[in-house]
Amino acid sequence: MNHLDKLEAQSVYILREAYREFKSLCMLWSIGKDSTVLLWLARKAFFGHVPIPLVHIDTHFKIPEMIEYRDRMALEWNLNMIYGENREAIEAKQTFPDGNTDRITCCRHLKSEALKRTLSGEWPRYRMNHDLKRYVPDEKNEPYTGVIVGVRADEEGSRSKERYFSPRDSGNSWDVGDQPPEFWNQFKTDFAPGTHVRIHPLLDWTELNIWEYIEREQIPMVSLYFDQGDGTRYRSLGCWPCTNPIASASRTGSDIIGELGSGSLSSVAERSGRAQDKEDGGLETLRRDGYM
Repeated sequence: MNHLDKLEAQSVYILREAYREFKSLCMLWSIGKDSTVLLWLARKAFFGHVPIPLVHIDTHFKIPEMIEYRDRMALEWNLNMIYGENREAIEAKQTFPDGNTDRITCCRHLKSEALKRTLSGEWPRYRMNHDLKRYVPDEKNEPYTGVIVGVRADEEGSRSKERYFSPRDSGNSWDVGDQPPEFWNQFKTDFAPGTHVRIHPLLDWTELNIWEYIEREQIPMVSLYFDQGDGTRYRSLGCWPCTNPIASASRTGSDIIGELGSGSLSSVAERSGRAQDKEDGGLETLRRDGYM
């Protein structure tokens, strides 16, 4: 068993433990490389079928190719696909692209608040109807208290403080100093009623591991990760006003593996193209308040 096999086995184990222990469970799908690998692992863990809802928070400022890819894969893989949004903030134009807030406040409105209210069932959800091939209002509004997320510890500083099973309070707030110890694959899964739990099956994967696995498994990815002929590609995906590509001639997963292995990106943070990370304390400020 090689290193990728061991990572895969650990992630599959975490996914199955989460499914066994948490009755009101969903998985966040950001459409990025990590959460798409997580989705692929879930299909493996449950023999081709994903038995839990996939939740996407639509800010309405995602790069169009991301939404096209989301809906195409939802239909092709027969996913129970749901999206939520902060309709009030979008209609009131309380966003950075509209010039009415800074980036951090925009993320709070369109991501953190939308995520919390979508998970709680307080705000409308929209579910892919596979017969109609479009989204319709979701009649179910039960809260999701267990949430599987494609977080990696090496991606960004605040994520290195996570646990595989990470408790939040009922408002989704994260107390970084109050995390259960996890030694020798012993995980705490029994939490007090009302505790919201984030589950992180990819915690020990690296960016290189992700791309090695994508290449090995031939996982279909959104085309934005690859150079389309202009000498740039996206290394991390988000909203188009706050996400910039990097200079790169990598056109395939194999090219990206070579690029990462060469060390040419070793001094460049993976999320360096994500402008909101650089403002007001960065991502940890947002994540303490419920951001992914």
